[in-house]
Amino acid sequence: MPIRIRRAYDPPTPADGCRVLVDRLWPRGLKREAAGIDHWLRELAPSNELRQWFAHDPARWTEFRQRYAEELQSPSAAAALAELRGLIAAHRVVTLLYAARDTTCNNAEALRLWLAEAAGRGGT
Repeated sequence: MPIRIRRAYDPPTPADGCRVLVDRLWPRGLKREAAGIDHWLRELAPSNELRQWFAHDPARWTEFRQRYAEELQSPSAAAALAELRGLIAAHRVVTLLYAARDTTCNNAEALRLWLAEAAGRGGT
């Protein structure tokens, strides 16, 4: 089951499959009609405190991923994770969308890696 990531600002393509925005805030300047977003799971975004601490500093990437993983295991993320797992099971491709400019160190990539690691441990 491929899970991809793309910037929310990139135009939707059929190859995206189910497009899921995983940011807490709607991307600035992006019109909802043009976004092609199927689901918005803002509960899967990192907390404001974690996001501000990280500030897309590549030197903090490893620690950001660890802290974000802890947040994803909290009860407040459980329902959104269950919904995302259902979407992953129901679609051939799921694309996690993010608004950050950094295409390698962002919350969607951290979530994709966390899901892959969880699948490797026997859970999704």
